[in-house]
Amino acid sequence: MQRVRIQYTKRGRLRFTSHRDISRAFERAVRRAGLPVAYSSGFNPHPRLSYAGAAPTGAASEAEYMEVAMAQTCDPGTVREVLDSAMPPGLDVVDAVAAGPGALADRLQASRWTMVLSGVTHAAIEQAVTGFLAAEMIEVSRMTKRGLRRFDARAAVVSLRALPTAEPTSAAPVDAVSEEQAAACAILNAVVRHGEPSVRPDDVLAALREVAGLESSVAPIVQRVAQGPLDSRDGTVGDPLAADRDTRDN
Repeated sequence: MQRVRIQYTKRGRLRFTSHRDISRAFERAVRRAGLPVAYSSGFNPHPRLSYAGAAPTGAASEAEYMEVAMAQTCDPGTVREVLDSAMPPGLDVVDAVAAGPGALADRLQASRWTMVLSGVTHAAIEQAVTGFLAAEMIEVSRMTKRGLRRFDARAAVVSLRALPTAEPTSAAPVDAVSEEQAAACAILNAVVRHGEPSVRPDDVLAALREVAGLESSVAPIVQRVAQGPLDSRDGTVGDPLAADRDTRDN
């Protein structure tokens, strides 16, 4: 059995798609593409697709990952092409590699996020970021399946900075905000370590409200720019598929 690791995006209006709907879209796509995917055993077999580190509903992403178990060896480039052609626009398959040793989930240690806040000045966001970084702990609340939970949103944040709106970047979710809108926005860049409990971008924004009363005039636009191993030396997020490419090249 071969395992193929896939990077895909969640763009535009499809950022509001739930993880369950995305799973169904991939199941339909592998059937339409005719890929020789391995199936689970039992009375109701399902294609063996596994997901890791899925972004929350409402957040766009350039760095979503999954793994497909194949019943026979396939070229990963061909898998990417045929699977991408069978997916709806917005759920785009951008990379595929043959899986090397180790679990993919273990490499997804942190995410880099951008958050676009309308009606917030750059000066206000700079002041809020300064207050956030100076705090040792900032507790926020979130409703979970087990009820209201309170936890520290500060400890998981490796870095947080306000970006000048003129900075050229994958920084702003370019599929979701125009240049005119960006000029009236404040843009945040955050690297957040994965852990338990999971700290989401909305938790970071809740913490900024807690320490500085920061409020956006409309719902913030959130996008995951990268997800992967965390370099503790400089706080950057790497490519989780790089180790698989190294294994192939060697």
